[in-house]
Amino acid sequence: MRAIIQRVNKASVSVNGIVKSQISSGVLIFLGVISDDNNEDISWLCNKIANLRIFGDKNGVMNISLKDYDGEALVISQFTLYAQIKKGNRPSYNKAAPANIALPIYNQFIEQLQIHLKNPVQKGVFGEHMEVNLLNDGPVTIIIDTKNRE
Repeated sequence: MRAIIQRVNKASVSVNGIVKSQISSGVLIFLGVISDDNNEDISWLCNKIANLRIFGDKNGVMNISLKDYDGEALVISQFTLYAQIKKGNRPSYNKAAPANIALPIYNQFIEQLQIHLKNPVQKGVFGEHMEVNLLNDGPVTIIIDTKNRE
């Protein structure tokens, strides 16, 4: 799995002009899935995101995790995170998992992240064209890949 985590003051996702989910202070997570992602990847990534110390303490130093900050999370599925651009200028998305594999993994990820955070996790609408609105805080943007553990 590949995730882009952005610290936000607020974020929302809309489909056809209708807001489907929104959060205030917390993280917006764009999540890409490949076919060989498994429960170990889900568990590792949820733990990593919940415990990332990306929120400021009383001195403004990033020492507080999402879990300890009691921040919110919004997860958006994004197969384009696995775009391959080695040949030509049109990205290939062959590496991204098809919907029948990606959707269950996406849902398991959200369920496990809720357990780690002990809060509901908001989500986008899988497979739909979405409009994502965010107010980035920092900006703080972190890219994580479970296959490289970085």
